Amino acid sequence: MRVLYIFLDEAGNFDFSPSGTPYFILGSVTKERPFHAYQGLTELKYDLIEQGTDMEYFHAAEDRQEVRNQVFSIISERLEGCTVDATIIEKRKTGPSLQDTARFYPRMLGYHLRYILERVDWNGVAEIVVITDRIPVSKKRRAVEKAVKQTLSEMLPSGAIYRVMHHDSKSNFDLQIADYCTWAIQRKWTQGDERSYRLIASAVRSEFDIFRSGTLHHY
Repeated sequence: MRVLYIFLDEAGNFDFSPSGTPYFILGSVTKERPFHAYQGLTELKYDLIEQGTDMEYFHAAEDRQEVRNQVFSIISERLEGCTVDATIIEKRKTGPSLQDTARFYPRMLGYHLRYILERVDWNGVAEIVVITDRIPVSKKRRAVEKAVKQTLSEMLPSGAIYRVMHHDSKSNFDLQIADYCTWAIQRKWTQGDERSYRLIASAVRSEFDIFRSGTLHHY
């Protein structure tokens, strides 16, 4: 029986003003075992440690470019079986009533998961495991869990099991891979920089600009 994993990440902030990020992006990596990149990333981590770098985990926005190059090289060579999806939200097109985080985040996350689940080949799938970076117990965490569980319960075949987990990204290479993929997509959309994006493009299934037809800017 198949177990399908969805690793979730996000880029951007919740500042709906000219000083905030222009986009909020929800990204995900969907895959099944085996997880091909783990050995390569483990070897790289300890290579860097032996070279004098205090490398606890990989994080695209914080890593040096030299490290990013090596991580992307490993990821790009091991994309077999991985699907990358992104929901792109241009924040200035987001209506004022939706700009509250407690409404905005679960709504967008629900759309993102629905897109993924509508395209799953359910033959033999016994369980869905959704893993996010650790979120402190808070209003946001409750909203995330509600959105995930509601979408999964609506979309899964009868009898399918699902679980939602919050892990420190430091402990999970696939959350780090999702972070790198989402970062590459963010760079493409916000800066027109496709250098890293091209390395993962073969696995990118969707970049859905959810307000693409909108013309009204709220700030």
